[in-house]
Amino acid sequence: MTSTTSIPSAPPFASLATRLSPLSIAALLCLALIWGLSIPITKLALESMPPMTLTALRFGIAVPILFLFALGHRRLPLRALPQVVALGLLGIGIGQVAQTFGIVGTSASVGTVISAVIPVLVVVFAALRLHQPVTGWQRIGLAAAFAGIALVASGQGDGSTAGQTTALGVLLMLISALAIAFYYVWSVELTASHGTVTVAAWSTLAGFLALLPFTGWEIAQTPFRVEPVAVAAAAYLGLLVTAAGLFLWLWLLRTVPARIAASVQFLQPLFGIAASAALFGDKMGLYFALGVVLVLLGVGLTSTTLRARKGPDCDAPPERKVVPTSG
Repeated sequence: MTSTTSIPSAPPFASLATRLSPLSIAALLCLALIWGLSIPITKLALESMPPMTLTALRFGIAVPILFLFALGHRRLPLRALPQVVALGLLGIGIGQVAQTFGIVGTSASVGTVISAVIPVLVVVFAALRLHQPVTGWQRIGLAAAFAGIALVASGQGDGSTAGQTTALGVLLMLISALAIAFYYVWSVELTASHGTVTVAAWSTLAGFLALLPFTGWEIAQTPFRVEPVAVAAAAYLGLLVTAAGLFLWLWLLRTVPARIAASVQFLQPLFGIAASAALFGDKMGLYFALGVVLVLLGVGLTSTTLRARKGPDCDAPPERKVVPTSG
């Protein structure tokens, strides 16, 4: 009889430590900062540039960068073009346009918090379209997130700047979050067949082209001056938030466990709220603070219970993961 000696497996923290280098930690923080500043920077640009024009300029800058990175990747077959075009119309034509108009009607901090529920809505749409089960804790997380939005949006008289927010602005931000969340879930199916970079490039082009007629009308009807701050903001949104953010996210998914990469969802609103306070003097009252806690709790419950069901080290293949291109 041959005796065998079992070798104890390394603790999970040791395995995690081997995959978290200083570079990957820096990349996580950089991505959270880039995406977290998205709404405050948009708010800053909207002081001198109308919404549709800003959105078109942003994606007009992003399109050539995305196609540059798409060189050498899989080509998009003609049969997939209608779906990819529809994806772009949903994500940009509805999601991003509604977000930009919603930012006009909300304070930067409120808009940031509302957009933070996108990961929670992804769980809902993944259950409806991809037939992924939803746990009881995830349902509680969804309820907590929307309760948080209600508190944030109703911060009248609690010392916060939520009083600057209109009901229409909140509604548009919610429509944006719904459209972008469904965009992410739908993109999982398409990127699995045609590649993430290819789908991102072609869907962004489709959304950008759809904006052009409305942008032309807005420019003709709305007098404004092209200010350097607005142009710089559009460049930031196009180059960093849309293009560089996508590729930094893809690099992180190949470098660290997906559950660690997803931690950027918690940091984004914190950076966004801090930037809103610095740029616009947004203040956090009691209702606002409680709402932020509930939203982050909702995001945490939906993502943590999903990880528990899949197991601590069971990460989906990169092409099956939801790949945000900015919130």
